Amino acid sequence: MTEDERYEAGLSVRRAVLGDAHVTRSLENRTDLTTEFQNLITRYAWGDIWTRPGLPRHTRSLLTISMMVALNRSEELALHLRAAKNNGVTRDEIKEVLMQTAIYCGVPAANSAFHLAQKIFDEDDRAVE
Repeated sequence: MTEDERYEAGLSVRRAVLGDAHVTRSLENRTDLTTEFQNLITRYAWGDIWTRPGLPRHTRSLLTISMMVALNRSEELALHLRAAKNNGVTRDEIKEVLMQTAIYCGVPAANSAFHLAQKIFDEDDRAVE
């Protein structure tokens, strides 16, 4: 795959997982400082990794959520908690992943993640009403 093809494949997956609005906003907000980084994550994170056939997107979402808890990356965790539903991840599955992180990442990390997940779920519920 060429770099341009990898970028286009990554952009397609990135939009499917994170949603058009988020990706469009990220791309529109590029600056001289962030343009190359946006291209890098689109090509490699989304174009190389998320397009690989070895794991379904559903599993990749669950793994990413657990890694964001482990790394204490709440902004990215919020992004991937919201995006997980685009990959067919249920709230119960997220709960199970967060329970698992309590053991392997620590109770404080999981506690923060549960609070963030509840906030996001509540926002989603209000948006539906």
